[in-house]
Amino acid sequence: MSTLNADHLTLESAQKVLRRFISLDQTTGELAPDKALVRQALLLVANHSDYQIFGICADSSDQAAIALMNYLKALGYEQMPEVSAQEGPVYVKFNPKTGRCHADTYTGGHRGVLVSCQSAYDGDVNETFGHLPLDLWD
Repeated sequence: MSTLNADHLTLESAQKVLRRFISLDQTTGELAPDKALVRQALLLVANHSDYQIFGICADSSDQAAIALMNYLKALGYEQMPEVSAQEGPVYVKFNPKTGRCHADTYTGGHRGVLVSCQSAYDGDVNETFGHLPLDLWD
């Protein structure tokens, strides 16, 4: 994916790593990410935002729930919402600030996790990254 080393990431280089996933279709195998680098980039970017909102496009409610829980744990969230069961592909949105978790059927072809970083200050990160791999934290 890159010659960047996870030990030498700056905020700018971390954002660059994550921007490579914007609108990338994970179902086609267009990009085989260096998961360790992507994990470190996401942790660094998350540390420069107040909180994150998560959107998950998955083949099933179970797959979405597992991905959401893994991302939440990795980013230090204690709240684990219940994802309501849906038939077939699903889109799940979770806002940790409000505690609201919404699941609905999804007809789109993208699969992965959208992480929207929210910051109160201009100097911090206010950007959405994804579709990041569903299994990034497995």
